[in-house]
Amino acid sequence: MVPVVINGPSRRALIAGTFASLAVPSAASATAEPGGLPSRPNVVVILADDLGWGEIGVQGQRLISTPNLDRMAAEGVRFEAAYSGAPLCAPSRCALLTGLHAGHGTVRENPEGGAQHSLTDADVTFAELLQLSGYRTACIGKWGFGPELPGQVSHPNMRGFDEFFGYIGHRHAHQYFPKYLWRNGAKVQLDGKSYAPHLFRERAVDFIRQSGDDPFLLYFATNLPHSPSVLPGDAGPYEDRTWSGPNRRHAAQVARLDTDVAALLRALRDAGVAERTLVLFTSDNGPHREKGVTPALFNSNGPFRGDKREVYEGGIRVPLIAWSPRLRPRVVKQPVASWDVLPTLADLAEVPVPANLDGLSFRGLLTGAGAPKHKHLVWNRPRKAQAIRRGRWKAVRLAPNIDGAGPEGRIELYDLAADPGERLDLAAARPDLTDELMVALDESIGPDPRIPYGLKTETTGSEIVVTLHNGSTVPWNEIKLGLDGPRKSRAHTVARLDPGMAIAVGFQLPAGSRGRVVALADFEAAGRSQHFRKVHRRNPFPADPVAP
Repeated sequence: MVPVVINGPSRRALIAGTFASLAVPSAASATAEPGGLPSRPNVVVILADDLGWGEIGVQGQRLISTPNLDRMAAEGVRFEAAYSGAPLCAPSRCALLTGLHAGHGTVRENPEGGAQHSLTDADVTFAELLQLSGYRTACIGKWGFGPELPGQVSHPNMRGFDEFFGYIGHRHAHQYFPKYLWRNGAKVQLDGKSYAPHLFRERAVDFIRQSGDDPFLLYFATNLPHSPSVLPGDAGPYEDRTWSGPNRRHAAQVARLDTDVAALLRALRDAGVAERTLVLFTSDNGPHREKGVTPALFNSNGPFRGDKREVYEGGIRVPLIAWSPRLRPRVVKQPVASWDVLPTLADLAEVPVPANLDGLSFRGLLTGAGAPKHKHLVWNRPRKAQAIRRGRWKAVRLAPNIDGAGPEGRIELYDLAADPGERLDLAAARPDLTDELMVALDESIGPDPRIPYGLKTETTGSEIVVTLHNGSTVPWNEIKLGLDGPRKSRAHTVARLDPGMAIAVGFQLPAGSRGRVVALADFEAAGRSQHFRKVHRRNPFPADPVAP
């Protein structure tokens, strides 16, 4: 559709009344669902790095102690069939943040697989959605998408996070005692003696302590327990085990991750916000076997075959625990994937869900009400391996000469209900089903299907152009666009904006704005009032309130 662009003589908006910004509902005043979560809860997403499905006690771990994660699972909702977006880091994180699997997402490979793509202006992350609707947002830890430069569109501050502290690039995150970390758009020089996971935990706790009435999103992306298996001291209770040094230290890294999770939950309780907070804990892929770590010792992938970099269950089946004092403990067997997180958080924040996502909201699974099921789940490693799961059936396609597949490649078929370990290949016995799944797999891989979404700003001389894109599936009605600031602007009102349409309005930059202007959009969508807010800065990186 052709976007709707409203201009006046000299690109200023035709004015229709005074803009009255409606207050964004605060977390403190939010009402709760019966037996479920409060409206617009705080959200903490904890993402472990290379933690296997079987590396927590509640899922069978016997050598490494994870009492805090086990307690979190006992008090919350544990998903037995949760999947990462990919069997390795960058594409998995892209899927988590954007709601698209690696057959559609911008980032489909790690740097070693070729030139790694970065996120773009076309990407809408769950942080951007919640930030638009009034959440205070922070990313602490490993971002994982370059380039390692300020002022570029893939930077966390440009993709919805008010605050960022951690590693921007993928490889930099392998340094546990880094010489520097990034704090928003600037490098923080370190002495190489500070343990990065400790810095991340301390900053995350401080962020939670600063909680006010407005809801917040914390994306805590630790690099534990990724290789190398490095600690600030010895391996603690594992130091005397007869295992190799890397295995002892790996076990201690997992245990330290467990205590970091406990520190965040304790901070939520101490701040008095636990009752109105949802915590999601998961991992970006299956366990690694790098620099001397042997996952077989710990049974890190549980009953599943494979590990990191493989599209077998052990490489993509990951822990997923949802915790809140309001949730009733339960175990969910319905498969969900990391690309379901964005629509789930949008649902919980009461924000219109972007159209054409691969993900589905699992909000109903948190409360026991049930949720839509995927027709199929897809994993894509370009030029290497692909997989598709539909119900109990899973097909794996290996590229030529990958993992012993031979010059023609190989297609395998497994019945996960009878054979969760993927030991018995049924492709030859069920060629019809195998072909059917291959067709569905091919149809699921292609360009990004999304349409522009959200509130965009651009300055041209003495004016700022505010554009609202309806990238959802429902009409937006009674739209008001305007500016907030030292002097509130007058507003432009439009009756309706259909999916795929946009409206652009030009405003004079307010005197005294000093490079910072707040664009506002109020509208109704599906019977619910929406209040979008976009801070426009000529310098996109906020002044930093954080100590290293």
